[in-house]
Amino acid sequence: MRTAVIKFPGTTCELDVVKALKEVGAQAEVVKFNSLDPDRYEAVVIPGGFSFGDYLRAGAIAANSEAMKGVREMANEGKLVLGICNGFQILVESGLLRGALLPNINLRFVTRWVRIRVRRKDTPFTGESKDVLFMPIAHAEGRYFLDDEEMASRLAVFQYVDERGEPSPQANPNGSLMNIAGITNEAGNVLGLMPHPERASFSSISPDGSRDGLEILRVFGK
Repeated sequence: MRTAVIKFPGTTCELDVVKALKEVGAQAEVVKFNSLDPDRYEAVVIPGGFSFGDYLRAGAIAANSEAMKGVREMANEGKLVLGICNGFQILVESGLLRGALLPNINLRFVTRWVRIRVRRKDTPFTGESKDVLFMPIAHAEGRYFLDDEEMASRLAVFQYVDERGEPSPQANPNGSLMNIAGITNEAGNVLGLMPHPERASFSSISPDGSRDGLEILRVFGK
């Protein structure tokens, strides 16, 4: 699958994402935000970092860039769109995903490895995934909120869970509604999540040697 990995000014994770995508056989390349041609690609990934310095709000400026018009076009055509961390924030700010990502409940940057439960297996990204994945987070504004809990429950794909696989308050690193770590759009082809699958795709940098991030990224290799 020919995949564009968009780089905005301030994006920091694009090369890691490309390397992880190549692990699953995807044909991936970094594309500058002002050079995206949606017709050339079958999928797009918006990686993490601090797009445009996260001025105003995290992802707000990037969400209103010309590039996101192309991403919206791809999403409307049913192509795969994945937003990781800052990419998730951009997708929410652009309206491609519902809700908001607020400052962490403790008002601090949080970085650690977490467990997330896959709540839905009916998306292209999770259809063949394990039930619980081990991946790192690194964010200051990852507290997911939506004023419609019923809708949030339908859209939620991942939840932070404890060692027993339960979405307990102790497992929630940022105060997200319902321990939500990632959501999809109604069609299921646009996914945003705060954990970094690309940082969990190589056994050499995983605390337990697992490569759970590939569970999400493997769809790009098909």
